Amino acid sequence: MLQIEPQTLIGTWRRFGISGPVYEIIAEGKKLPAGDETLRIRVVETGEELDYKLADILDDPRER
Repeated sequence: MLQIEPQTLIGTWRRFGISGPVYEIIAEGKKLPAGDETLRIRVVETGEELDYKLADILDDPRER
């Protein structure tokens, strides 16, 4: 499996699923006990910032 360095995703944009809102990855987050980690994201529509699991980010499509 390809190993992704989370910091390389900072400054990129993705979308929640195929037609969901766009978000920007803005910072590294926390390591989780199960071995995953989070990144800090900002939802473009609302300005809300939250932690989102890296595994979920990698499942979301990139936004141009």
